[in-house]
Amino acid sequence: MKAGDGNALRRFSFNQATSQHWALPEVVAGCVAAGVPGIGLWREPVAEFGLARTAKLVRDAGLAVTSLCRGGFFTADGWRDENLRAIEEAATVGTSVLVLVSGGLPAGSRDVDGARDRVADAIAELTPHAAAAGVTLAIEPLHPMFCADRCVVSTLGQALDIAERFDPGVVGVVVDAYHVWWDDTVYAQIARAGARIAAFQVCDWVTPLPEGVLLGRALPGAGCIELRRLREAVDAAGYTGPVEVEVFSAEVWARPGREVLDASVAGYLHHVA
Repeated sequence: MKAGDGNALRRFSFNQATSQHWALPEVVAGCVAAGVPGIGLWREPVAEFGLARTAKLVRDAGLAVTSLCRGGFFTADGWRDENLRAIEEAATVGTSVLVLVSGGLPAGSRDVDGARDRVADAIAELTPHAAAAGVTLAIEPLHPMFCADRCVVSTLGQALDIAERFDPGVVGVVVDAYHVWWDDTVYAQIARAGARIAAFQVCDWVTPLPEGVLLGRALPGAGCIELRRLREAVDAAGYTGPVEVEVFSAEVWARPGREVLDASVAGYLHHVA
């Protein structure tokens, strides 16, 4: 199988964060040239290029926007208005999936249970707006090392405890291999999630972690995660949607964009599909 094999790549999506310094028009052109059908977008580069221009660019290219990242950060000032904008942006670029990263503990707080309750309350405020826009709020659990400052939702089970309070068409979860692979309950939680799986993202875990642990990811196949096992588990749970390759890595970002895209496709085909 090769990059141009449309059947092999029918579920593949290239998250634009994987090639951080590749301009959006070049990412889109690269995906089209490689036969890649989907792209995951981030709000900051979309805003820089222009929301309407981005929507037209991907639409004219025939690419599916598989997710928009991100909403959430419910401890930040103005979180409600910011998330309402994010929902509108997701609908405008043509995706039904808005990824939510919940945010960490409020300043000076040690109350992690209370912080998780706040996430649920915030999502409850947003659900009518998301439903009206046709957007699913996709709760992404992050590895526990990010709990204090980035995301108090640390496991897929915790994400589901919140998501299950709402309509599955409006609130779902993200299964991101980097954040969940270590959890000994993850396969049971994936089965529990079922139709609530709104997005599936893959990369690999390498050691030693760099000083900035957020950048401790690698392309599929370069680390220790059983990526195909996770993909088979989400499939068995009923998920048939896109598989996004999303990598944060200074080493990867230093490479030319088309080289990164080709390596992402190769890693997906050999270690995920």
